[in-house]
Amino acid sequence: MRTKGERAGVEVFECRRCGTALTGPLSRVPFPVYAGIPYGNGVAMPVLMESGTYALGIDLLDPADEGENEGAVLLAPGDAVGTRLIPGRNEGNCCGLDGYGGPNLACAGCGRPVAARIDECSAWQATWLEPDTARRVPAGPPRPVADWASVAGRWRAAALVEADGSRSIRWDVEAAVTLAHLVSAADGAPLALAPGPLAQAFRGLLDQLPPPQTRPARRAALAGPGRPLPRPLPDIAVVPRHPQTGEPWPTPPGVAAAPLAAEYWAALAFHDERELAPATGRLPPGVERDDPLPPHPLYSGYLDRWVFRAVLNRLNGVDDTQDDHR
Repeated sequence: MRTKGERAGVEVFECRRCGTALTGPLSRVPFPVYAGIPYGNGVAMPVLMESGTYALGIDLLDPADEGENEGAVLLAPGDAVGTRLIPGRNEGNCCGLDGYGGPNLACAGCGRPVAARIDECSAWQATWLEPDTARRVPAGPPRPVADWASVAGRWRAAALVEADGSRSIRWDVEAAVTLAHLVSAADGAPLALAPGPLAQAFRGLLDQLPPPQTRPARRAALAGPGRPLPRPLPDIAVVPRHPQTGEPWPTPPGVAAAPLAAEYWAALAFHDERELAPATGRLPPGVERDDPLPPHPLYSGYLDRWVFRAVLNRLNGVDDTQDDHR
């Protein structure tokens, strides 16, 4: 068992019965709190986990627990190897596999059911290894942990909308997570969001919540690598959450941290607010303008209430860990 804070190396999961490798080499990352929460109705969902990573459901209970009594192992479907679909286990409510009937993948070596492949609409695409069928085996040293400057640079180009101008599903859920942290840190008081990208991204979401108590507002601003805290210091800082460790960028005493996924924090913190110069001339032949125009890149009209309530409950100490996270 590793000590608290000790970073795991690269690992492979193998079948407990026959030793067949069930995954490629993986590095552990924090468990996404919205992993088991559906999104919308009939929505084609993206893959949840980045290739080459995995997360343990046990993170919801005790992030420092590195024992054998772990939760289900969450990984990208493409990282599952040495498995085959179980005939007749293709249950789903609409468009794909939902895994509610139990494992639908078997070990290619011994045939033991070992995992559930999920690709149903409105569910994140993922593979969940059953905790009692797989074991972790060291496969290499830990991958380097990026420093904060590298994190801000690597994820700076992220967008809050898709290429076609539609909202980003991942932004919707990450915004709901951060909104829960903001509301929890405000402790019932109104929130005064710093003008600019932060207010543009979150004011519309805050307006969908019940009115806060009548008391002095708590000020919130963006801060992080390359974006120092403003003066006077705000009460709450929206800071990046490290994609490898899950730790928020450190804030000074007296300033509460509301973490936001690094790629979306960077999209707000380094948003270019320069006005565009007016265009002259006409469009070339055969080129058509988008109609209607894509939404503003900081569009924030949709509040994922399921994610918001789940995170706020956990921050307030409400025990909902007994829920099925698939």
